[in-house]
Amino acid sequence: MSAELIKDVKKTFVKKFKTEPLLIFSPGRINIIGEHTDYNDGFVFPAAVDKGIAAAIQKSDSGSCTAVALDLDSTIEFELNKLKPSTEGNWENYLFGVVAEIQNRNKIVGDFNIIFKGNIPGGAGMSSSAALENSVVFGLNELFELGLSKHDMILISQKAEHNYVGVNCGIMDQYASMFGVKDHALHLDCRTVKSKPYKIDFKDHQLMLINTNVKHSLSDSAYNDRRSACERISEMLGIKALRDATEADLETIIDKVIPVNYQKALYVIQENLRTVKAAKAIENNDLETLGSLIYQSHEGLSNQYKVSCDELDFLVEQAKKNKHVLGARMMGGGFGGCTINLIAKKEAEAFAKTASKAYQNKFDKTCSVYFIELSDGTHIVK
Repeated sequence: MSAELIKDVKKTFVKKFKTEPLLIFSPGRINIIGEHTDYNDGFVFPAAVDKGIAAAIQKSDSGSCTAVALDLDSTIEFELNKLKPSTEGNWENYLFGVVAEIQNRNKIVGDFNIIFKGNIPGGAGMSSSAALENSVVFGLNELFELGLSKHDMILISQKAEHNYVGVNCGIMDQYASMFGVKDHALHLDCRTVKSKPYKIDFKDHQLMLINTNVKHSLSDSAYNDRRSACERISEMLGIKALRDATEADLETIIDKVIPVNYQKALYVIQENLRTVKAAKAIENNDLETLGSLIYQSHEGLSNQYKVSCDELDFLVEQAKKNKHVLGARMMGGGFGGCTINLIAKKEAEAFAKTASKAYQNKFDKTCSVYFIELSDGTHIVK
């Protein structure tokens, strides 16, 4: 599928700019377990997938830059010395943000043209934004020989999102998209920003995503609200982040914290432990234990961290009714997006059908099903 995207952006680029572009593919990501632990300096378990963003990029001699979002049929022109966040709050802020952050490092970027197109389903919580940021920084690094390491690049992508998009995201999305390894998930320590790749043998099982196709509007404000609750509790405990807390530590301040925030912190501490157990399970080829941890993760997200929604909970309940599904949970920030399901290969199609039908009956709308493979991170396409 990505080959088609690449062909598309290349053809359009050559036609529009009459020159051969540099081609980049930057993947979206899934997260097997470890949700909302990243901004608590904890562990996460993401993997790059075979859906993503293809970008064609090349230097421009027109005195300005042009960027085209093919999917959206949207084109913008801009000048490098006049960058500021667009009030429209559209896709261009991801691009402007990356360029601005590179300039903040006193690196010289010249004029360029870029055309990109993606096949990451919108609103699925698979980080199309990180894939876009990474494709831009990776392409510019190559074109203008900026000498940035992959590590520098993901920090630039993350800062772009903080400063130009206004989402105070952790580092997981950019990291997984940049450093992904085919057939592996990355057990990432968000404090040291170092990961260990784990090869996953899914045997006769596979991963399947079901997109609720809903996005409830409170997601950004709720994200920032939960983040500050976690930071306040860390402060009360006199620690840098909840990653450093145990359940026993948390109990010492139980009467100083409102119950809902206590539960949120408890969830983070428990979820962090679950990612460590998940790594063990993968090492032991123990998919049953992995599945059970994935179910536990959803329980916590729904009942303690309260970032699920009826649609997500319903799909997880559907999974629980099917003995061929080893584990299912909501994935991503919450309030919509996808569930991730670990399911027997030969039962996947049947489950997709039953779950979709039940969902349609319950909510009078359709959900979408995606099958994914774990793939390599951001790279140049020859």
